[in-house]
Amino acid sequence: MNSIAQKYTHTNNNRILNEITSARDGLASTHQLELAPSIQLPPISQPTDFLRAHTDDATNPDCKIKIAHGTTTLAFRFQGGIIVAVDSRATQGNWIASQTVKKVIEINPFLLGTMAGGAADCQYWETWLGTQCRLHELREKERISVAAASKILGNLVYEYKGMGLSMGTMVCGYTKKEGPTIYYVDSDGTRLKGDLFCVGSGQTFAYGVLDSEYKWDLTIEEALYLGKRSILAATHRDAYSGGSVNLFHVAEEGWVFHGNHNVGDIFYDIKEKEKSFNNVDG
Repeated sequence: MNSIAQKYTHTNNNRILNEITSARDGLASTHQLELAPSIQLPPISQPTDFLRAHTDDATNPDCKIKIAHGTTTLAFRFQGGIIVAVDSRATQGNWIASQTVKKVIEINPFLLGTMAGGAADCQYWETWLGTQCRLHELREKERISVAAASKILGNLVYEYKGMGLSMGTMVCGYTKKEGPTIYYVDSDGTRLKGDLFCVGSGQTFAYGVLDSEYKWDLTIEEALYLGKRSILAATHRDAYSGGSVNLFHVAEEGWVFHGNHNVGDIFYDIKEKEKSFNNVDG
């Protein structure tokens, strides 16, 4: 009698388990469909050609919409984690639209994204990435890796390659398996893993400081100073970068914000400390 009861109990349990699994998979598929992002495209046969002809002045100097970008963002790995530093100026052509733009997007307590290119594109899609990372945690019962998070974003922008997105982002995070990890992702579908990236119109000036001072065994204080000093160099030379410097440190325990530093206030302090910027009087 017991063997018969166990037989039907086992069969019944399997049936219930299969029903639960099917329902869960169907629910996940439904949620993914509901959350699948979409962009309104021009109602023509070749949207990419249309957008390139009307917005890309490198291809067509007479185009009606000439998109101008300006910013400086950077991130680098060192023995203590990752430093992320950005400026805060937003420009519309030659006009300074804002000096207080938040160019670091907190994807979750362990992941940061940077913003360069179109502010709306970066803010929207990196916020959407945060929802996907949270859904991954709920489904898998563990934090998403930096590689997987950057791949989600990379796949999304590649799907809309040539459709008018303007993004040059870095996804920065720290997991026990990966350690401190940085991926660069842009709207052309590029996805690169590296130790040091600068993105934006002021990147050449920031790279000049980073390349001369960067080393793996920096202390946290030295690394924070290097990030701040590199952005300051960019704001000094690049008209499209400025405002203030926002500093973050990413470690195994999560990211920590290390303040907003107005470039006008720190410029003369650093000039006096380093005896640098000698072209500026005062």
